[in-house]
Amino acid sequence: MAAEMRFIISACFFLMLFSYGAAYDPLDPNGNITIKWDIMSWTADGYVATVTMHNFQMYRHIISPGWTLGWTWAKKEVIWSMVGAQTTEQGDCSKFKGNIPHCCKRNPTVVDLLPGVPYNQQYANCCKGGVVSSWGQDPESAISAFQVSVGLAGTSNKTVKLPKNFTLLGPGPGYTCGPARVVPSTNFLTADRRRKTQALMTWNVTCTYSQFLARKNPSCCVSFSSFYNETITPCPTCACGCQNKNSCVKSDSKILNMVGINTPRKDNTPLLQCTHHMCPVRVHWHVKLNYKDYWRVKISITNFNYRMNYTLWSLAVQHPNLNNVTQVFSFNYKPLLPYESINDTGMFYGMKFYNDLLMEAGPLGNVQSEVLLQKDKNTFTFKQGWAFPRKVYFNGDECMLPPPDTYPYLPNSAYRKLLSFSTLISVVLFVFIAIW
Repeated sequence: MAAEMRFIISACFFLMLFSYGAAYDPLDPNGNITIKWDIMSWTADGYVATVTMHNFQMYRHIISPGWTLGWTWAKKEVIWSMVGAQTTEQGDCSKFKGNIPHCCKRNPTVVDLLPGVPYNQQYANCCKGGVVSSWGQDPESAISAFQVSVGLAGTSNKTVKLPKNFTLLGPGPGYTCGPARVVPSTNFLTADRRRKTQALMTWNVTCTYSQFLARKNPSCCVSFSSFYNETITPCPTCACGCQNKNSCVKSDSKILNMVGINTPRKDNTPLLQCTHHMCPVRVHWHVKLNYKDYWRVKISITNFNYRMNYTLWSLAVQHPNLNNVTQVFSFNYKPLLPYESINDTGMFYGMKFYNDLLMEAGPLGNVQSEVLLQKDKNTFTFKQGWAFPRKVYFNGDECMLPPPDTYPYLPNSAYRKLLSFSTLISVVLFVFIAIW
């Protein structure tokens, strides 16, 4: 019996690991980053290809310092030149005596160019420092591309072999890329849209994200409050792990006046404000007002990292009443339909040039909004924590919620009603005795 129990527990454990490894996101089940490799022309010793990265994730974007793409060549290919991107290392090109390739490494690592590079080094949808918007937030900016000239003698559509072992950092770990596979060639339209051409050969690589692989602790937490209860439900203690507890900085520390305190580190090591939850980001959900046919929620996002500005931030929330959002103040809002027939998930994000930048920890390190929702009288209630979200994601990572038994609860009016009834009985008895 004990052996059977151990087997069941082990099976459940591996099933959990498998589910995380599959990188399935219940709020964005089809989200992925697809890398498309289009061979545009053959050369005397290789080919010229356009590499395009499409971020099909609805609310997870690639923040600064941007993406890093790597792979392993199947043969002895070299990169003669690149436009719109560059490799981080050239490698050993000592065997070349004439023209020197851009990169001779068997496993090159490619990064996007920074904005402002000369025009002759630019390519369409390049040069954004590797920052890529999410598909749900800005589809036109959810693309990054570069051109690469690959050299290998005798290469053709029958002899070319696909690169393997693709890796993607965005900018940190978490992405797992599948093998490259040949797909129908991409079609292209000329600028006047009167002529259609197609790539000589096309292959795709699909990369999916797993928060479990990215980090062992959450990167954000959620706190709750309401108008009907004075109690504030805080983030759980050490919600994001307390490994940075010894290096955190108090909000009134003189260290914060030092020059360069807000400069990011190359390894992205955070400098957090000392809190009990030790999270870089806290989301606060406050049930603010109750009307006859509507109710109002206030959402606040606070940054506790002194070394991080969150550009193009996004907040995904799951709540049953998001199927009837009347108005959102000072944030953009877009409903997400991961399962089409169920409309209970939405994405909030900042307005461009107004609050799409969440500043580092400090007086300006927060953004706020209010949401007006229309009630469905058949389902609406303030009881048992119904007014609070089921899931919250910040920048694509799920935030830790407080335990359900700590949510703000409605005042117990039953005791007062019982007390009033008892008082009424006492008065009646007193009057009856007095008359008697």
